[in-house]
Amino acid sequence: MKVHLVSEHASPLAVLGGVDAGGQNVHVAELASGLARLGHSVVVHTRRDGADLPERAEFSPGVTVEHVPAGPPKPVPKDDLLPYVDDFGDHLARRWAADPPDLVHAHFWMSGLAACRGATGLDLPVLQTFHALGRVKRRHQGELDTSPRDRPALEAGLAGRVDAVLATCSDEVDELAGMGMPRDRAAIVPCGIDLAKFCPDGPRFPRGERPRVVSIGRLVERKGVDAVIEALAAVPDAELLVAGGPAPPAWDTDPEVARLRRIARERGVADRVVFLGPVDHDDAPALYRSADVVVTAPWYEPFGTVPLEAMACGVPPVATAVGGHLDTVVDGGTGLLVPPRDRAALAAALRDLLTRPARRADLGAAGVRRVREKYAWDRLVRDTETVYRGVLAARRPRATATGGAP
Repeated sequence: MKVHLVSEHASPLAVLGGVDAGGQNVHVAELASGLARLGHSVVVHTRRDGADLPERAEFSPGVTVEHVPAGPPKPVPKDDLLPYVDDFGDHLARRWAADPPDLVHAHFWMSGLAACRGATGLDLPVLQTFHALGRVKRRHQGELDTSPRDRPALEAGLAGRVDAVLATCSDEVDELAGMGMPRDRAAIVPCGIDLAKFCPDGPRFPRGERPRVVSIGRLVERKGVDAVIEALAAVPDAELLVAGGPAPPAWDTDPEVARLRRIARERGVADRVVFLGPVDHDDAPALYRSADVVVTAPWYEPFGTVPLEAMACGVPPVATAVGGHLDTVVDGGTGLLVPPRDRAALAAALRDLLTRPARRADLGAAGVRRVREKYAWDRLVRDTETVYRGVLAARRPRATATGGAP
């Protein structure tokens, strides 16, 4: 098949750890490469956010990234990209009219809007993975939500328009059903893990004698790193390594780094909190392996690959009981789940694991088994391919009543 992925703000070429660079980038990159390994031709359309970016770039064998001229050729926060979606979609329409793919798979809601606009009149099947839903974001962030106000309505319309929705977890299907989407329109295909990269054996970041807790991900308020720092005050002697956010030269001017540093000082743990800045995805396994516990404490989480990456490396996660974490982490079996924004529960879970090495080892071993069984990218790419083929088969003309070939 000729498969085109649309990922307007999350390029597979991006460096992880920035404000808008995280799990979606990895998902698109792994899906594209996995489909190419199965013999498909893959193009990823992403917005041109740098003046020096080429029109096309090879990402991996069989995968080309095309940079779409939509909006200024510079980084723009994803919540400010809606005015450029029509231009993005018009570019796709011209591209696909000249050389149509067999199938389009959009990632994130604005990508879906652009894909549907681009596919208008071309009879192209469009599938959608949301990665996050606006109504969930608004429920948890309230007035702090910077998404366009009509995002939930646009997402509901999009869910009813596309050929199929590939949801990443069961909680997302429940949310979509609450938005009016028939459940049979959705298939659950979770995010996966590169098991050759994320595994228990391999290099480790250097460490000292202190128990080590690692937090890795974007430094934005909803990720709950402030709660982890506050909980650290009730976890004696442990150190917290925080990976993500801007590079060290920008720390003094970054508002979120400043806020987290202030909290660390106020809680008396500044000497036990180490900011690392962005960590390359290839280096992340070594960081995970150096940890006793990995913590991820977002207010909400559409899926969340951090617990899976930690489990794949044999390290038990402490995660908030939200979104995709409810599917991936077996509470008490592969890690511990705690309520979001509950500092006391977070501290108790960290103390429990840091003081019980045998329990950590048992949870870690169980986590490795679970990830290898359920979340290998090769398996999930094949599951995605199965959904693609089902959509294509459903769109083909049916045989005539006399049994003739369509």
